[in-house]
Amino acid sequence: MKSILIIDDELEIGESLKMILEYEDYYVEYCSDSQTGLDKIATYSYDLLLLDIQMPGLNGFEVLNMLREKKIELNVIMISAFNSIENAIKATKLGAFDFIEKPIDREKLLISVRNAIEKSSLIKENRTLKKSAESKDIIIGKSKAIKSILETVDRVAKTEARVLITGENGTGKELIARAIHKASNRANKEIIEVNCAAIPNELIESELFGHEKGSFTGAVQQRIGKFEQADGGTLFLDEIGDMSQQAQAKVLRAIEDGKIERVGGTNKISVDVRIVAATNKDLKEEIKNGNFREDLYHRLNVIPIIIPPLRERKEDIPELINHFISDICTKNNIPSKEIGNDALLTLQKFSWTGNIRELKNFTERLLIMIPGNKITEDDIYKLMPPLEGKIDDILNVSNSFQEFKEKAERVFIKKQLELNDWNISKTADILEIQRSHLYSKMKKYDIEKGKD
Repeated sequence: MKSILIIDDELEIGESLKMILEYEDYYVEYCSDSQTGLDKIATYSYDLLLLDIQMPGLNGFEVLNMLREKKIELNVIMISAFNSIENAIKATKLGAFDFIEKPIDREKLLISVRNAIEKSSLIKENRTLKKSAESKDIIIGKSKAIKSILETVDRVAKTEARVLITGENGTGKELIARAIHKASNRANKEIIEVNCAAIPNELIESELFGHEKGSFTGAVQQRIGKFEQADGGTLFLDEIGDMSQQAQAKVLRAIEDGKIERVGGTNKISVDVRIVAATNKDLKEEIKNGNFREDLYHRLNVIPIIIPPLRERKEDIPELINHFISDICTKNNIPSKEIGNDALLTLQKFSWTGNIRELKNFTERLLIMIPGNKITEDDIYKLMPPLEGKIDDILNVSNSFQEFKEKAERVFIKKQLELNDWNISKTADILEIQRSHLYSKMKKYDIEKGKD
């Protein structure tokens, strides 16, 4: 139910307005003096304020000005018995949504109230979406490596220097690119993102530079490419190591000339674009193998930023997990859970080959699947996928040689059972042990078909 506050020193008008609006299913509060109204606004969030201009003490314009000075975002409809153009102009300049004269026309009031509340709802929705988007772009971590990267971001963001971000999948290369754009002089423009690995080679040029109508089969209309869309802003070329040689040549030319040419076109189009590129590949190795242009590499690699994998900055894991818990619980509307120190220490032992993305996915699994309100070390082991092929993880989570042997034995036995389609007799023969011995091992290590 949308809430409305009325401030008007005329009791009859205030009560009449309250009755009209309550009949339309609004929640309405009324007060007859400005200071009481300001106190209410300070303690409660309203969707709309109906404010009389002529009142003893603080008048409506003074109240409106105070709201603006305190940066209180609240739509206001001004009410006055004096229908003057001067009042309407002044109210508008002070940020009022609308101006209504007395005696109040019911239909006009309801239309104005509805429009004001719709605008207020859109503002709140946009603010929520913005906060959600900003929460996605937060760079979490206090490790020496992350601090060094953030210092570099701060140093280069205000310049026009091209940046090449390298790191494994899931390390947060996109976040760094957005952070550079957000802190740059181009932040008022968009950052246009292109995943070079996701676009077929035959379409990458059209995606980047656009095309003219009829330039190829299927080009039924003119298309504006990413370079033009990013004019005045930032172009983020993600996974640039997967870009075709032909597209690389055109990107190099665009960087050198500051101009692009649409596919099938003849006109040179000037573009002002700051390029940030990223890749999970070793571009020097790709150059040796003839897959990447060395001249383009040097153009892009003005400022190199190397993001280390999560296994090399495990001190960031607790902070990342606590951030994920807050974010995931809010998005899924589930009660927040506490994670014990023993669980955090255990999670820091794993190598996390999928890096931050893998850690976030596992945290979400814990929050959804664990019924209690606290995540323990036992919960980690219940939901952690088998450590097959991850000897480093087995070593890291084992506190003794005996524990290492048992974990390794469990992995080996389960693997053999799977290879033999869970045929107990055949597996026992291959392992050169009695069937009863194999059953005992399976019971000891809680090994069952279809169970991790």
